[in-house]
Amino acid sequence: MPYGYNGKILRVNLSSGRIWEEHPEEDFYRRYFGGRGFISYYLLKELKPGIDPLGPDNPLIFAAGLVTGVPVGGCGRNSVGARSPLTSAYGDAEAGGYWGAELKAAGYDAIIIEGRSSSPVYLWLHDSQAEIRNASHLWGKPTARSQALIHQELGDPVIRTAQIGSAGERLVRYACIMNDLSHVAGRTGMGAVMGSKNLKAVAVRGHHRPSLADAGRVADLARWLRDNAMFNARQLHELGTAGLLMGLNSRGGLPTRNFHQGVFEGAGNISGERLRDTILVRRGSCFACPVRCKPEVALSHPHSVDPVYGGPEYETLASLGSNCGIDDLAAIARGNQLCNSYGLDTISTGAAIAFAMECFEQGILTQKDADGLELRFGNSQAMLELIEKIARRQGLGDILAEGVARAAQHIGRGAAEVALHIKGQELPLHEPRYKQGLGLGYAVSPTGADHCHNIHDSLYTGPGPQLEDFKTLGILEPLPTTDLSPAKVRMVYYIVNWRHLQNCLVFCYFVPLNFLRTAELVQAVTGWNTSVWELMKVGERCAAMTRAFNCREGFSEEDDRLPERFFTPFTSGPLQGVSVDREKLREARDIYYGMAGWTGPGGMPTLARLHELGIGWVADAVKLKTEYNKTV
Repeated sequence: MPYGYNGKILRVNLSSGRIWEEHPEEDFYRRYFGGRGFISYYLLKELKPGIDPLGPDNPLIFAAGLVTGVPVGGCGRNSVGARSPLTSAYGDAEAGGYWGAELKAAGYDAIIIEGRSSSPVYLWLHDSQAEIRNASHLWGKPTARSQALIHQELGDPVIRTAQIGSAGERLVRYACIMNDLSHVAGRTGMGAVMGSKNLKAVAVRGHHRPSLADAGRVADLARWLRDNAMFNARQLHELGTAGLLMGLNSRGGLPTRNFHQGVFEGAGNISGERLRDTILVRRGSCFACPVRCKPEVALSHPHSVDPVYGGPEYETLASLGSNCGIDDLAAIARGNQLCNSYGLDTISTGAAIAFAMECFEQGILTQKDADGLELRFGNSQAMLELIEKIARRQGLGDILAEGVARAAQHIGRGAAEVALHIKGQELPLHEPRYKQGLGLGYAVSPTGADHCHNIHDSLYTGPGPQLEDFKTLGILEPLPTTDLSPAKVRMVYYIVNWRHLQNCLVFCYFVPLNFLRTAELVQAVTGWNTSVWELMKVGERCAAMTRAFNCREGFSEEDDRLPERFFTPFTSGPLQGVSVDREKLREARDIYYGMAGWTGPGGMPTLARLHELGIGWVADAVKLKTEYNKTV
């Protein structure tokens, strides 16, 4: 019998209404693990090159991982992916909460959704049964209301939902998918793909947890994590990711006013400490997790904020806060609720607003262009109104809903110079002039700028648990955050591949299981004689598949670059005079390619590397030419 997985993948064609199952062999699970591995496999195998990301031929794939649903902290996540409508490249996002664990308990490891329904529908999965149900009464409803209606209709308040809001219905290119209102698959526009299919939600309920090869060892790991979580992750429990904000500000790495500065004078007003001491009502959690890092906040004045929508984490505090020059915590909390209600990625939403504010201050946009708004940095009311306009695609919001790359093309007049994106995706709130290995990771990421499958250089500058863990991989020496030497490239390469592996498992980055304990967890769950080496190869394999997909879609090394702003030095703050060196970044990128075996034309993985990773079939999927095959 399978351990850790169900051996069933559900397939749904919304155009025809057909529902069926596939039953992959064990080798499929051991090669790809789940999550990003499943998504990249099916996109390469089944997606025709050049299809419209918002057309019916783009499959939407929900995928759990090998450890999803296992009663250990960090094992409640799922991935969702498709060709991205924001970047036209490989797209996926991960979300925490309880939905992924419930999918596994309902009997499925993944769902592949094709076609487009002629009217709004939702999927209802329960204990190995699946049906398509009418969702016309849910369309246009805020996420909290539609979830309540699903619970009422199906008669079970414990049902878990992954759903879109109005932003996804209106095809905002960075619309997200909400797991239970406050856990977000935020990036690359998967909510827009879901909306393009007239699919409002996927509701799941199950009663059969995955079988475990060694339940005793799994229980031991769960107890170790419970007993050590407060020692290893105390700040995450007490402040959540918002605890990062003041440290980044003190080091000059807090993105401020569309990345013009790295220090925000109002940082203390929007910090994790201020949030904890004023508007926090409790800490939420994910399936089986003792860390409990999720903020839930409440306000009645000057803005109404309901804790059912959670609360702003670091990325949101910086995107709607410092990067827009706003130090109004209540307004940011309200903005977070609006984004979760409408189903908007707060990172791209805040970046679009900061872009518009800079355009306004430079005279590229007038007050008439801005629908009468005084779009200056620091205007919190304008920020809130723009969120509404983006979600509803009204006025300037309709332009910004396309993402900053397309918006800049539409606006013209030099707007492209202030549109900060990589491959079309807006930057997360981590400064590449401060963390220069992360800047390299941004450039080579398959999804455009991403801070999750990436290194955060500041963790590896001196002795500590992260660097100690890295010794498992032969990384022995700390390096400065601004270093871009071959040694730093090696460090980036290893940690990025491990992050790809975590996105296949699908396992939380914040849970303090090191390399060896992660391998032990996979062994205990599956019964396989796995090792850290095998897990690293899974990550490399996934990185190669996502790279091959992008090369097939026309991306090349020319797209692996940073916006011009980061080659300009800071003019003030602790990093005054610091910038990314253009030539050093190019050299680092080329060394990274060599390490990865991406040395074919356009940075395509070579045939030798594909076979070394056990995925020689990818050469046929991308129609790798003979001259590519000879490249070593």
